[in-house]
Amino acid sequence: MRDKLLTSLIIFRKEHPKEMQKHKGQSGFSLIELLIVVAIIGIIAAIAIPNLLASRRAANEGSAQSSLRTIHSSQATFQATVGNGLFAADLTALGGQNLVDGTLAGGTKSGYTIASTADNVAVPPTFLTTAVPVSTAAITRTGNRRFCMIEDGVMRASPADGAAPNRATCTTPATFPVTGNN
Repeated sequence: MRDKLLTSLIIFRKEHPKEMQKHKGQSGFSLIELLIVVAIIGIIAAIAIPNLLASRRAANEGSAQSSLRTIHSSQATFQATVGNGLFAADLTALGGQNLVDGTLAGGTKSGYTIASTADNVAVPPTFLTTAVPVSTAAITRTGNRRFCMIEDGVMRASPADGAAPNRATCTTPATFPVTGNN
């Protein structure tokens, strides 16, 4: 009887394996393998994110330079046509004549605050156009340089943070040297 009972218990075990034994032959990723993959992704992100932010700042600077060139051309067109020898007082006046797009006329484009002011009392009339990064905080920085341009069409840049320059500061080579890509 005892042997018969042991035999039926062995047969029962073979026919009904435990749940853990069912999954014993299956393969998968171990916890260590998953942690290694997560660590590799973290290292790649730590390398890629600063490069991505630097690329974005460079693109913003290129856009600001292009915007200043557009405004310079628009001011010359305004002066020669509807301005009767005078420059547009600000970006809104240039936008009103459809010489610049609405975004540029609004004063903020691609991470830069852009402004253009005219001095039509001076003889001859003059204008100053500036582009300053919207944010200069370490991580959210939108540009590394400030830009300015007067009626001569020469692009000037300063790597120092600060407010938009006035005409005297813009034309001082020590603070705003001429950029190499005019």
